[in-house]
Amino acid sequence: MPGAQKRLGELNALMAADNFWNNREQAQKLIDEANSLRNKIEPLLKAEKQVEDFQVMVQLGEAEPETAQAKVQQELEADLAKFFKELDALELRVFLSGPHDKSNCILSINAGAGGTEAQDWAEMLSRMYPRWAASRGWDVEVTDALPGEGAGLKSVTMLLSGEFAYGYAKAERGVHRLVRISPFDANKRRHTSFASVDVIAEIEEEDAEIVIPPNEFQVDTFRSGGKGGQNVNKVETAVRITHLPTGLVVASQSQRSQHQNRATAMKLLLSRIYAQRVDAQKAEMERFYGEKGSISWGSQIRSYVFQPYRMVKDLRTGVETSNVQAVMDGDLDPFVNAWLRAGSPAKRMQGVKDEEG
Repeated sequence: MPGAQKRLGELNALMAADNFWNNREQAQKLIDEANSLRNKIEPLLKAEKQVEDFQVMVQLGEAEPETAQAKVQQELEADLAKFFKELDALELRVFLSGPHDKSNCILSINAGAGGTEAQDWAEMLSRMYPRWAASRGWDVEVTDALPGEGAGLKSVTMLLSGEFAYGYAKAERGVHRLVRISPFDANKRRHTSFASVDVIAEIEEEDAEIVIPPNEFQVDTFRSGGKGGQNVNKVETAVRITHLPTGLVVASQSQRSQHQNRATAMKLLLSRIYAQRVDAQKAEMERFYGEKGSISWGSQIRSYVFQPYRMVKDLRTGVETSNVQAVMDGDLDPFVNAWLRAGSPAKRMQGVKDEEG
């Protein structure tokens, strides 16, 4: 805290200088750093002040007649319940200490085998995540989508923009399983469908340690899909980039110009290459460290059962709920928060102690 407060004081002094806006790009970086520090400092100072206020309330309550103490205790318990909820959220932020946890994230959904049923499930997930993002105050932009033949989506890629978007959303990486009576089956049989969710941090070109030589990628343009407009379906504004050494393919068709789509696609490519390298490093480390569990996004993480009973259960943490509709409306925080806590440094240390014991 003292170090953060000192740095914030330095930034405030820099921002007060007359020549601060001479370099707008550098100025914006300093403003973002200052805002980030405030978001760390102010909640903790507020929490400390609240604890002091609670202590004063207890002392005042004890001085009250017994007939009035019950009312004071009731008010105090209500305030504490709200305080613990805020403290819980503050504690979760401490777990988000990864190098890119503060970054925006690129979330991709791909339908599994099963045709229309799986593609419909992918589309359902594509509605669930924007609702969750909206509840957290993030912006959502669909950069690419591939419709299914009859219904649903074969794949969709969206950018979630907001503080700690990647830190929270990385909990969703894996295979999501749906069990329901299919609306596409005339015999009303129960079907099981799968869709994979991949989450990677958005890497800015100036921050990337990756340089892609021009001869290592191929750029193709095509006409954007959509509902019309001045350029849609008339001009080849959509861009697809293929990274030749790895075979990675990214596309963007959400922007109005080919130049903007190319910039977005290149950012997506850098992010995917970076994520691929990180996964390769993790896999190599786990050969020697022996960490339990799989890091691959192909591992099943959660089941959504609509029939014959209603339940959503996270297979990693055991968190479950029967309120399926709330989950599909974006109430994912209980699952995400439990996963973050399960992966916290304290939990990892406990696991090491258990093994040594």
